[in-house]
Amino acid sequence: MTSYLLAGIGELLWDVLPNGEVLGGAPVNFAYHASALGATGVPISTIGLDPRGDRALEQLRERGLQTAAISRVEMPTGFVEVMVDAAGVARYFFPQEVAWDHLRINEYAAVLQGRLDAVCFGTLGQRSAHARQAIGRFLDGLPEKTLRVFDVNLRQNLYDKEVLLSSLQRCDILKLSNDELPEIAALFGLAGEPDQVLAEILDRYDLTMVIYTRGDRGSLLLTATQRDEHPGVTAQVVDTIGAGDCFTATATIGHLQGLSLAEINRRANRLAAYVCSQQGAMPAIPPELRLVLSAADPSR
Repeated sequence: MTSYLLAGIGELLWDVLPNGEVLGGAPVNFAYHASALGATGVPISTIGLDPRGDRALEQLRERGLQTAAISRVEMPTGFVEVMVDAAGVARYFFPQEVAWDHLRINEYAAVLQGRLDAVCFGTLGQRSAHARQAIGRFLDGLPEKTLRVFDVNLRQNLYDKEVLLSSLQRCDILKLSNDELPEIAALFGLAGEPDQVLAEILDRYDLTMVIYTRGDRGSLLLTATQRDEHPGVTAQVVDTIGAGDCFTATATIGHLQGLSLAEINRRANRLAAYVCSQQGAMPAIPPELRLVLSAADPSR
């Protein structure tokens, strides 16, 4: 039996917090949590030839992640200044022209392209024309069986309708939050209650699943034939960094496993609550929150 192989493609960066720097970036967080849950998660990104880049590779390896799909360029490794409010909710401030804006698909990443069970991408990683084209080519070159997971992940004004539209047209699974849905609805002329808007997006773009997270109020999962709502799990919040990414990884793997929406929701909310109780996006995951994952299909 073969482990599921998942990748996150896009930004790798350091979250610069008031008390230090923590490695992150939504695609990298997704890859980490996929691995922590029992799959094989691979980050595909570009970092600088600088001390932050060196430390990034070192920490990824310490966490058991492959780094062969990460390329290096003569640009600063990405970072973001993070402000965490009294409720533990993070706000982000991004510098321009860093390494992941010059994303390269290296030889190892190109080899992975034909083998992936799922790949996660977002809007932030596409803020530069170069990176947007690189991610688009990578997605278009994937086998039909590969799940394309679009984590909207709106940050500041680092997106536009064109990026959102091309991403929606390319994805199978859409993940967005209650903060992001009103912006998407406004840009695409959608009106109504969240359920109605999500159902319209699901139908309009022929999606397999929509993942809608609502912070401490839980989540809603939708497919063409099913709906499941979860009230969330209470947590002592340290920060919310990485909570959405672990939710996305859990939901993606659960879908690959053929789990029910209710079971996916239950597992994803438990893990997200735990991540919120820890500092940073990639805490060690307790054994009881991990999944036993394998792809048993003999045709693989």
